[in-house]
Amino acid sequence: MVRVLLTNDDGPPNPRESPYIFSFARALEKELGWDVKVVLPASQKSWIGKAYVIKDVIKGKYYYPREPGTSVRSSDATFRLTVITDGMGEHSDASRPLKDGEVAEWILLEATPATCANIALHNLYPGEIDLVISGPNFGRNSSACFMLSSGTIGATLSSSLSHIRSIALSYATFHHPTPAEYTPPANTLSCRIINSLYSNWGADGHGLRNGEVDLYSVNLPMIQALLADGGVEAVWTTAWRNGYGRLFTPSAKKPTVKAAGPDAPPSSASSSGTSTPSGNQPSYALPKHHTDPETAAHPLTFHFAPDMEPLVRPDVTLLPEGTDTWALHHGFASVTPLRAAFAEPGAESLALAGEAEGKPGAKVRL
Repeated sequence: MVRVLLTNDDGPPNPRESPYIFSFARALEKELGWDVKVVLPASQKSWIGKAYVIKDVIKGKYYYPREPGTSVRSSDATFRLTVITDGMGEHSDASRPLKDGEVAEWILLEATPATCANIALHNLYPGEIDLVISGPNFGRNSSACFMLSSGTIGATLSSSLSHIRSIALSYATFHHPTPAEYTPPANTLSCRIINSLYSNWGADGHGLRNGEVDLYSVNLPMIQALLADGGVEAVWTTAWRNGYGRLFTPSAKKPTVKAAGPDAPPSSASSSGTSTPSGNQPSYALPKHHTDPETAAHPLTFHFAPDMEPLVRPDVTLLPEGTDTWALHHGFASVTPLRAAFAEPGAESLALAGEAEGKPGAKVRL
């Protein structure tokens, strides 16, 4: 049985910010029969990359998700009956037996995704994990811009540096809201892709782990084709090399930042609206500790408001064939092998302009 650590950057189950984590965890258990340990950030951590906040003291709680549709009666005087959706559940400071309707004990840490992965591997479950999966992310993590910003991929970079096979998984939004019926076939396809990768892990002569690929980034388009016979096909891809401009804008008043996850719906999107995948487009209310009303009007106050139009709605005819973004816009799932390292140019870069091609170890002319 494969022993899996599952983490993400969207946090615990939440219909708005983290809609996929619970159903995917259950799919890994039911469809593949794998042993799944879940350690998540306690709150939304999109766009944080592979960060460790080294002065933080990391605290955690246990979390007990329930199957959607189960009901819980409150313990207060109202005795209200609440129907649970999306695997939401109770928090506890101490580990305890499962209650009726609870399906697992998860751990939530007040930490970044990369920190969650490292603590899980070396403190919570040392020597007990064969594969780390981060996701499914709420939105795409295709292209260099989103990859380098992604907390989802950041977690797998962290775990691959600990010599553990790692896969980042992202669900690219094309419809706002994404129809709920797309999620089960997306989970099934993800399980098939991940099982195939784990069983036939690829080679990389420069890999950290015995000449293996360090990690994979998998992106699925959440589209109607998932429901069709044959479903969505997966293709090998490279990362689309792109760039971005302004990410922040001055705050004239207390800001509200939309959307945490990639592809979160724009405020103007109707419930039946559709769009091309909207990239890592934030959509959540900015936490209170990030917005001080007394300083919000200060001229040096800014909030996250990225100008993502060129990234989320690229000219499809200009996308290089075989890249991850090209694949998504042509209805394919993309599978991109990655190294846990900054990409390095070839030998021609080991020289100053006008010099002959250099080699590692050669002196730099000053």
